[in-house]
Amino acid sequence: MDDITEAAPGAQHSAATTNVRIDPVLGTVVHVVGTRQARPNLPSSGCPFCPGGLEAPDPYDVRWFQNRWPAMPGGRCEVVLYTPEHDATFASLGVDGARKVIDLWGERTAELGARDDVDYVLVFENRGPEVGATIAHPHGQIYAYDHVPSRQSRRLAGGWTPDKSPDERLIVERDGWRAYVPWAPSFPVSIEVAPIERVPDLPSIDSHGRDGLASILVDVLARLDRLYDQPLPYMLWLNQRPTVSGHHDHGGVDSAWFNIEIVSPWRRAGVPRFIAAAEVASEEYFNPVIPEDVAATLRAL
Repeated sequence: MDDITEAAPGAQHSAATTNVRIDPVLGTVVHVVGTRQARPNLPSSGCPFCPGGLEAPDPYDVRWFQNRWPAMPGGRCEVVLYTPEHDATFASLGVDGARKVIDLWGERTAELGARDDVDYVLVFENRGPEVGATIAHPHGQIYAYDHVPSRQSRRLAGGWTPDKSPDERLIVERDGWRAYVPWAPSFPVSIEVAPIERVPDLPSIDSHGRDGLASILVDVLARLDRLYDQPLPYMLWLNQRPTVSGHHDHGGVDSAWFNIEIVSPWRRAGVPRFIAAAEVASEEYFNPVIPEDVAATLRAL
C-alpha cells in the first residue's frame, strides 16, 4: 500500500504524508485530494465528451482517457465514454453497443491490473446529478487502487456468492446471467447482476459470456428507467478479484465471483431516501422500501 501513510491526529499537514490517511481506531481510509476542490462543477461551454470536445477531439465508438481531476495519483484514474451520442443511455446502446463498453472495461482492467502499483481495479458509473454526475454524456470511471478496498476485501473474506434461489426477489434470468434484488439492501433500489457459473473477473469472461452480460445490463437498466417513467439516478460498480499477483491476505480471493451492483437513492419518483445520522453513526440502515416489492415491479416491467 505504497500511497497509504498513516498520520497521527493533529500532525502537521504535509502533502507527502497526508494524501491518504487512515483512521487510527476504525481503520477507515480517507483520500485527501485538495486539488479536486478546483474542478469545474459543469462544463463552461459545450460537452467535453462529445466528438470534437476537449476530451474527445476525434470520432469514436467508445473511448477512455486519464481523468484530469484524479482522485489518486500515478495515472490510476480513468474516464470511459460509452458512446458519442450525448443524449443516449446505457440501455439505448443496445446489446452491440453495450458489448463495446464491456470489452473496453475488460481491456482497461487487464492493462491497469498488470501494473505493479495496482492491486484492485474498480469500474463504476455515477448516473445523474442526484448521485454526483456533473456531465450528462453517458460515461463511467475506473479507479485502480494500490490496495484492496475494505468493502471488496470483506466481500471476498465472507465468500460472497450470488443468491441461487432469490425466488420473489428475482428480476430476470437470461443468457447465463441472473439479476435480483438482494436480501438486505441498504438502498431503496438495489440490484445484483452475476453469472450463474462462477467467473472471477471481467477479463476472464469469454465472448459468449460478455454477450450475455451486455444483454442483461441493457435489460435491467431499461427496466430501471421505466420504474418511474423517467431516467433513474443510479450508481453501478463491478466487483471482481484483486489483480495483484500472489494476493493471499484476503480470504476467498481464489473463489472470487464477478458481479455488478446497481443502486439508486430514489424511494419514489424524484424523492431520494437520505441517509440519516443514526445510519451513518451505527452503520445500520433503515430501508422504507420492501425489496420483494421492488423486484416484483421490475419483473413486471
